[in-house]
Amino acid sequence: MVSIGRRELLIGSGLAVGAMAITGGGSAEAAGATADPALTSASILPIDETDGMDRIIEKAARIVPRPSQVAWQQREISVFTHFGMNTFTNREWGSGMEVETRFTPSHVDVDQWMQVYKAMGAKQAMLTAKHHDGFVLYPTRYSPHTISHSGWRHDLLGEYVRAARSAGLRVGVYLSPADGAELPHDWFANVYVPSIQAKPPDQRSINEVATLEDLPGTPRGLGRYGSGSAIVARTIPTPVPGDDRAGQDLRAFHVMADDYNAYYLNQLYEIFTQYGPIDELWLDGANPWSGSGITETYDFTTWFSMIHALSPDTVVFAGPQGTRWVGNEDGVARTTEWSVVADTADPATTHGEEILVGGAQADDLGSRLVLADPSVRFVQWFPAEADVSIRPGWFYHPAESPKTLAQLTSIYRTSIGRNAVLLLNIPPATDGQIAPDDVAAATSFGAAIRATYGTNLLVGNALDPDDSTFRVLTDGKLNTSWAPPRGSVAGTVTLLLRKAVTFDQIRLGEDINRGQQVEQFVIDTWTGTEWKRATIGTTIGYSRILVLAKPIITDKIRVRILDARSTPHLSLIGLYLTST
Repeated sequence: MVSIGRRELLIGSGLAVGAMAITGGGSAEAAGATADPALTSASILPIDETDGMDRIIEKAARIVPRPSQVAWQQREISVFTHFGMNTFTNREWGSGMEVETRFTPSHVDVDQWMQVYKAMGAKQAMLTAKHHDGFVLYPTRYSPHTISHSGWRHDLLGEYVRAARSAGLRVGVYLSPADGAELPHDWFANVYVPSIQAKPPDQRSINEVATLEDLPGTPRGLGRYGSGSAIVARTIPTPVPGDDRAGQDLRAFHVMADDYNAYYLNQLYEIFTQYGPIDELWLDGANPWSGSGITETYDFTTWFSMIHALSPDTVVFAGPQGTRWVGNEDGVARTTEWSVVADTADPATTHGEEILVGGAQADDLGSRLVLADPSVRFVQWFPAEADVSIRPGWFYHPAESPKTLAQLTSIYRTSIGRNAVLLLNIPPATDGQIAPDDVAAATSFGAAIRATYGTNLLVGNALDPDDSTFRVLTDGKLNTSWAPPRGSVAGTVTLLLRKAVTFDQIRLGEDINRGQQVEQFVIDTWTGTEWKRATIGTTIGYSRILVLAKPIITDKIRVRILDARSTPHLSLIGLYLTST
């Protein structure tokens, strides 16, 4: 072993990052005369057993995002890049037994990927650095199942990160906790394979089918996943023979971990220290072999603590004050989508999906009814991320085709238009490029979105050019807003237009620096003789798009906030006419 110079930092289950009140961006005003001035705005607040409903609602109203969460939300569209061993085996989920040399792209054009993503309107690109099969797309020091031993011995993650930044895109990384390459060899051969073979073929999962297809063989890793290894003192980064970091002054972490958690922590350390800054880290909580007798206990407390120490601005999927799964893989958010959610335990100690009241797929995650649940222990800013693939699968398969333009624009309205961020997967093909059909679909999607939403029909159309309310609601700035007078939770704002406009979509937005407050609203338009209701809604959040049954022509529009948790701050009213 070699000695690595390091600055010491002890972390472990005693450090609860999520329990700290992290001040978010912007300043939240009091919720009226009855607000407690001692209760400051934070990205997370505990719910005490003595808290009555008024106090709980006040705490929810005080929840604001961290600045990095605000920036993440404003990016609106992110791209997922599923590319790896599965691309070359034509699978969705590999076995972990694949010989590394099966990864053989003839050419990898990451610059082409970024050009497509930019044309689509994405502001962030995220690569699957390790999927559930365990094949690693950068030269990790801690596993033999890596691109270093493949037929294409490049650092794909490094090339991806450099290309994304060169294109002006933010960077995300997906690192799967589930790892088929690390399954214990004896259990695999003597228990797992016989159990699969005993199943009727129509009852085998896709990874079980892949396992049988790759026999004879063994998992390509070191057998660390669910091995039952002892939890002992470890140092992260853990030195390896011939370590190229020897002598460097590295920041070190002392943890208690089993073999697999130490492996995962070492990989996280490599990613954050060699490829950072990382704007979003994506990890799920899949433990897919638990039903077959192998379970790995993920030490989320230590993972989240180390991530926060290395990169406090990173938005961690399922991490404390990070981002959460919307609940499906269709790109569809709830019509009432709260970014302020109720949790049954400290978010710093477990995967975020495990502590949402009713679970990640519940119809309601943040209403007053949910907040009143006696199991609630914390409220936090935890916005939705709507993931969906442009194709039926996440990896490229030649027999599949991309979604139509109508499908993609509908997804835009049901994700970004419902207070979520859209994470759209566009997988490169085996030649290392995005296929022409996918290029055409992504490009036409981006063009359609720009054609519809690129121009707010209200801009420059105020009856009174000096109308300050009209100006702040149409200037495109998040931190300029209208609020009801005297700290009220309800109010009406009316915009008078210089000339009538034709529109069939309305977009509203709150200044989320001040939290998410609106619970019910109505939009009316002037017919020439009377006000007529155009549409109604519940939550707004960062973005709410309402599609009308048919176009409306008007020169007056008003938004009535009927109820809110605290004084609402409306930052956007936009009118748009669908281009296609």
